[in-house]
Amino acid sequence: MIARTIAHVSSRRRFGSARYVTYIKQHQLLSALTSIAGLLLSTGCSLAPRGTDAERRRLEAVGVRYETPISERPLPDLPEHPTWRDVLHRAFLANGDLEAGYFEWKSAIERIGIASAYPNSNVSLGYSYMFSSERMNSFDRMTFSVGFDAMENLAWPSKVRQAGKVALDEARVAAVRFRGAKFSLQQRVLTALADYSLLSERARIERDNLTLLRLTRETAISRVQTGAAQRELLRADIDVQTAEDRLRTLESEVEAARALINAMLARDPQAPLEPSSLFATPRASPRDDLSILLAAAGENPEIARWVRQVEGRQDALELTRMQWIPDINPSVMFTGGIAQAIGAAITLPTTIAEIRGSIRESQAMLRASEATLRQVRHDSAAGIVAALISLRNNERQAQVFQQSILPLATQIVMNVRASYSAGSSGFIDLIEAQRTLLDVQLTIVESEAQRERRLADLESLLGIDLETLSAEPAPAIDSANHIEFTSWSNISTAEMNRHD
Repeated sequence: MIARTIAHVSSRRRFGSARYVTYIKQHQLLSALTSIAGLLLSTGCSLAPRGTDAERRRLEAVGVRYETPISERPLPDLPEHPTWRDVLHRAFLANGDLEAGYFEWKSAIERIGIASAYPNSNVSLGYSYMFSSERMNSFDRMTFSVGFDAMENLAWPSKVRQAGKVALDEARVAAVRFRGAKFSLQQRVLTALADYSLLSERARIERDNLTLLRLTRETAISRVQTGAAQRELLRADIDVQTAEDRLRTLESEVEAARALINAMLARDPQAPLEPSSLFATPRASPRDDLSILLAAAGENPEIARWVRQVEGRQDALELTRMQWIPDINPSVMFTGGIAQAIGAAITLPTTIAEIRGSIRESQAMLRASEATLRQVRHDSAAGIVAALISLRNNERQAQVFQQSILPLATQIVMNVRASYSAGSSGFIDLIEAQRTLLDVQLTIVESEAQRERRLADLESLLGIDLETLSAEPAPAIDSANHIEFTSWSNISTAEMNRHD
C-alpha cells in the first residue's frame, strides 16, 4: 500500500509538473478576469460634463424646504392680520405645483448621471465546455470569455460625454422652468390677494351705499305720507333691493376668493383671512423704468428657458452627428491552457438613411427652437412694456383721485352737511354727496388693486422681485377721508324731512 502511494506521487511528479504549473497560471488568469468583471459590474465611472456639480448644488440649496414630506413639514401659521409677505411665504412652502416643479428638476439632474455613466453596456461573462474524444483534461476543455453585452454596443466615450451634456441642458431647462413656476405662483397669489382685497372693499362700500339708500327710502316714505308722488317711493324701493342684491353677490364673491387663496396655502377653504391688512402698506415699485427694462434683458424666465432649449438642441444635433462614429466592443477569451485571445467587434454605422434623417430632424428642431426664442423675445418685450404702461397709468390715476378728487369730494360732503344743518340744503342733496364720495373711494381702491396686479405681472415677466431694484413705496390711501355712514340709521325720519 505504501509502495503504491509512492509510485502514484512519483508518476504525478514525472508527467504532471508542467501541466500543474500551467493550471496554476490559468487559475490566476481566471481569477484576474473574474475580478475585473466584478469590478466593472460593481463600480462605474461617470463622464458627466462640466457644470453638473454646480447645478446639483443649486438644487440642494432649494431642496431644503421640499425634501421633508409635507406631512412632516411644519407650515407657518398666518397671523391674525397677515400681510402679503406672510401669505406668499406660506404659499411657497405649501403649494404642490411648485414642489412638483422641484422634483422634476431633481429627476432631470439624476438623468445626467444616467446619460453619462460609463461603461454604458453591461458586462457579459461566457462559459463553455467542449466534449471531445481526444485526451484532454477538464480545464483544457473549458472556455471562458469576458466582454460587453451584444444587445447594447459599448459607446465611444465622446458620445457618452455628449449625451451627458444634452442631459445637463435638459436639467438647466428644468431649473429655469422651476424658477418660472415660482414667479407664476407668486403672480397668482398676489393677484388673488389684490382681487380679494378689492372685493372686500367693494362690499364695505356697498354696505355704506345701502345704508344711504335705506335712509333715502325712509325719506321717500315720509314724503309720500305728506302727499308726494308714489313713484318716488317705488324708485327708492328698487334702489334698495338692487343694492341688497349687489351686496349679497359681493359677499359670496369674497367667500369664493378666500377659498381659492386658502387652497393655494393648503388651508381649510373656510379658514379666516383678514383682507384689510394684506396691502395696508402698498408694495414698492421702481421709479425708474429704465432699470426695469434692463433687468428684463437677462432675467426673463421664458426667454431663459428657450435659450437653454436652443443650447440643448445644438448639443443634441452634435450627438446625432456622432452616430457616424463606430462603436467597439472589446472581449477577452481563453480556452484552458491551450489558447488565449483578445478581440474587438466594431459596429459600423451602416444605417445611413436613418442617421441622415435623425440629423435633419435635429436641425429642424433647432431651427424651430430658434424661431420660438425670437418670437418669445418680441412677445416678452411687448408684454413688459404694456404692463409697465398700465402700471404707471394706475399709479397716476390713484394719485389724481387721492390727492385732488378725494379732497374735493370730501369738501363737498362737509359743505352740504353744513348747509343741511343750516336748513339751506335738503337731505337728498346730502345723500347724493355721500354717494359721490363713495364712488371716488371705490375708484381709488380699484386703481390700487389694478396696480398690485400689474406689479405681479411685471415680476412674472421679469423673473425678479421688483423690491430688489431701487424701489419706492406707492402713496397709501388716506383713511382719514373715509366717512362712516352706519350711524346715520339712528337719524329720525322727522329730522330728515325737517328742511325738505
